[in-house]
Amino acid sequence: MLKQLASHVWAFDLEWVPDPRAGRLVYGLPENLPDAEVIAEMWQRGGATAEDPQPYLKTVLCRVVSVAVVIRKQGDDGEVQLDLRSLPLPGDPVLDEATLISRFLNGLGKTPRPQLVGFNSQNADLPILLQRGIACGVTAPGFCARPNKPWEGQDYFVRYGEGHVDLKDLVSGWGKATPSMHELAQVSGIPGKMETSGLDVVTLWLEGNLRAIVEYNQCDALTTYLLWLRTVHFAGLLSAEDYTSEQQRLRELLEGRAVRGEEHVGRYLQRWNELSTTLPTTPR
Repeated sequence: MLKQLASHVWAFDLEWVPDPRAGRLVYGLPENLPDAEVIAEMWQRGGATAEDPQPYLKTVLCRVVSVAVVIRKQGDDGEVQLDLRSLPLPGDPVLDEATLISRFLNGLGKTPRPQLVGFNSQNADLPILLQRGIACGVTAPGFCARPNKPWEGQDYFVRYGEGHVDLKDLVSGWGKATPSMHELAQVSGIPGKMETSGLDVVTLWLEGNLRAIVEYNQCDALTTYLLWLRTVHFAGLLSAEDYTSEQQRLRELLEGRAVRGEEHVGRYLQRWNELSTTLPTTPR
C-alpha cells in the first residue's frame, strides 16, 4: 500500500483513438481510404467479433487526443491548492499529438516532479505516452530521468514505486476479481462513467466532437483523483476529518467551475452528491 501522502500529485487520464495514419502504414492500406474505413479495418485485423466490435488495439497504433489531470499541491505551510487542467481545453481546436505529449511529459519532468496517479496507467496510459512520444519524435529528458536514490526525486518507471501509482494495480486481484474504474468508483460513492464511455470516443472523434471527448476525459481524471483520495484515506494517511476536508476542497473547485459555465463539471458534482447519500456509515 502507499507509504506516504505526497505533497504534489497529478491524477491523470488519457483518451486516444485508432490512428488512421498508423493503420495505413502498418497494414498497407490506400491513402484515399476514408479514416472511418481505415479504423474499421484496424479493428477487424485486431480481432473484432460480433460481441467485441471495437477490440483493444496496440497502443502504438493509436493517437492520443486528450489528457486531463487534477493537480494537488501542498505547500510547506500545509495549504493545499487544487486545479483541473486538460490538453486541449474544452472547446479548443485539435492539438497536434506531439505537442500534447511533449507539454504533458515535460510538465511532469519539471522539478519538483509530482507523484503520478492513474487507473490502469501502468498497462495503458504510460505505454502509449512512451510509444507515441517516440513515434512523434518527442524529447522528454526530465520525465525520463531516473534518480540514483529514492530521495533524489520521483521515478516514473518503477512498477510498484511511489513515483507512479497505478490504482488498478494497487487493488487488483486475479482475473474476475479485478474491478473496472467504473465499478470501484460507483461502490465507493464516486461517479464513474456517466453519459459517455470509452467506446463512444471514436465516434465522437469521427464526428469532430472533441469538446465531448475532453469533457469526458476531465470527468475520468476527477474520478481517478477521488479514488486516490479514498485509497490514501484507507491507508491511514488521511484522518477522517482531513479526508472530509479534501473532498470539500474538490467540491468547491467544481462548484466554481460549474458557475463559470462548465456544465459537465456541474453534472459530475450533482452525481457525486447523489452517490454520497448511498454510502454506509463508516467507522472513524
